[in-house]
Amino acid sequence: MTTVPTPTTDSRTGSASCEDGWTPFHVTRSFLAWGAVAGPFYVVTTLVQALTRDGFDLTRHQWSLLENGDLGWVQVTNFVLTGLMLVAFAVGLRRALAGGAGARWAPRLTAVFGASLVAAGVFRADPALGFPVGAPEGIGEVTTHGVVHFAAAGVGFTAIAAACFVLARRFAAEGHRRLTVVSRATGVVFLGGFLCVASGGGSVAANLLFTAAVVLVFAWIATVAVHVYRSLAD
Repeated sequence: MTTVPTPTTDSRTGSASCEDGWTPFHVTRSFLAWGAVAGPFYVVTTLVQALTRDGFDLTRHQWSLLENGDLGWVQVTNFVLTGLMLVAFAVGLRRALAGGAGARWAPRLTAVFGASLVAAGVFRADPALGFPVGAPEGIGEVTTHGVVHFAAAGVGFTAIAAACFVLARRFAAEGHRRLTVVSRATGVVFLGGFLCVASGGGSVAANLLFTAAVVLVFAWIATVAVHVYRSLAD
């Protein structure tokens, strides 16, 4: 005789569910978890390539340049998968931030950032600064793919910086002082790092600042994901 799962009501969502199945609460948390995974996945995958690929110099080369060469597909895949993880995280934010400051714009801006990474994977950065080996020093040839890549990055980086300030406002309203300060600082540092590298012309200082800013913003995303994830259980 087949046992039919008993419908129940989840007190946290007010939605009917089955005792043996996932509730909307569990679905939301599963989406949020991708925000904690995306950053480590992207950073570790990139650093492994940066430390093993011939000719790549972390002090001079932007991580996007790893999309070029015989193994460029690895970084392309890295961009696309990370972007999709962030879009999933944005869905989780939209479900979790029910009302209040940033409930609409934080998920939207995060989704734009995720979509921009997917676009940056589809449209590769142009070879430059001597990478891959044999590429011209300096800017090199500018292609349509390269222009779209840079434009996507600009839109996405601006969006995630804005998301930092949007969520800082929410955290301030909720009394989370540390998260408020960290969110604002992350937004300033990340946007500043991008502007520096965009105008630095291969400057070592600008590139290192931007690299640190990228790591910082992904650490912030993971922190927000964990915070919101845990808050659903309260």
